[in-house]
Order: sequence, then C-alpha cells, then structure tokens
Amino acid sequence: MSAAVPPAQQDLRALYSDHHGWLLGWLRRRLGNAADAADLAHDAFLRLIVRPAPDGFASAGAARAYLRTMAQGLCTDLWRRREVEHAWLESLAAQPASHTPSPEHRALVIETLMEVGELLGRLPEKVRAAFIQAQIHGLSTREIASHMGVSPRMVQKYLAQAMLHLASIDAGLG
Repeated sequence: MSAAVPPAQQDLRALYSDHHGWLLGWLRRRLGNAADAADLAHDAFLRLIVRPAPDGFASAGAARAYLRTMAQGLCTDLWRRREVEHAWLESLAAQPASHTPSPEHRALVIETLMEVGELLGRLPEKVRAAFIQAQIHGLSTREIASHMGVSPRMVQKYLAQAMLHLASIDAGLG
C-alpha cells in the first residue's frame, strides 16, 4: 500500500525531472566547474522546497526563467563569498605561520564576514560609505564629509542612520 503524494510534491518532482539537467548544464557553462554547478543546482531545488514559487509555473519557459534567475543569484553569492575568502586568505598570508587559524576558525571568519557584508549591503549607498569610512578606515566626520562632498552634519546623520539600522537588526527587528 503506497501513500498518496501531495500535489505540491508531485509538481516539484516533475519540475526537477524536467529541468534539473538543463539547469546543471547552464550552471556548468556559467561557472566552468562541474562540482560547483552540481552544488548550486542542488541548492536551487532546495530553495524551491523551502519556499515554493508563488503561483507555480505557467510554462516550461517560465520555470526555466525562474530557475535561471535563482541560479544567477546563487552564482553571485558564490563569487562574492570567494572574493571575501580570497581577500581574507591574502591577509592571513602576511601573518606569521604561528598565527594560522584552524580550518574551522577560517570557515567561521568567512561566514561572519559574509554576514557583515550582507548587513552592510542593506544600508543605503551613502550611509554605507560613511559607516565604512568611519568604522573601517577610522576617518573623522570632517574627513568623511570632504571625501563625500557633504557637510559634517550630513555625515553624522548617515552614521546615526547606520547605527539605528544595525541596532534594529541586533534587536531582531530588521
């Protein structure tokens, strides 16, 4: 006696069987790496399990367009993560060998850097620029104002906006 398969699960099975090979090929061409392509194709269908397409798909073309858009976002995330990882590993190379972190610590730092990047990415461009200049580069309000071509008061507003945004995220509101 076999249990009935819910319609949503049947739709996902059909979507997978109809489009997985195509998506995998598209990702292989885009990434030039079969292993990364397989990982991202898998991630794309996992995302559909967690958050199905709002209204299903009217056609095979619509399904492929949706999958391609999703996969493009996954590619961008992968490339961004690799850029961050590469920059951090370059900075590690300048450190003495005795300061080399464990692979677990490296993974944790990379993940944290990605989260910080995502949080900063949510800020408006000028707010983000002022915050980075103040917090990362240690510039004064006047120096930031000069770089950005705005008044020191505007820089203070940008920094306050950044701090408010980050505090709301920390409080679980953002």
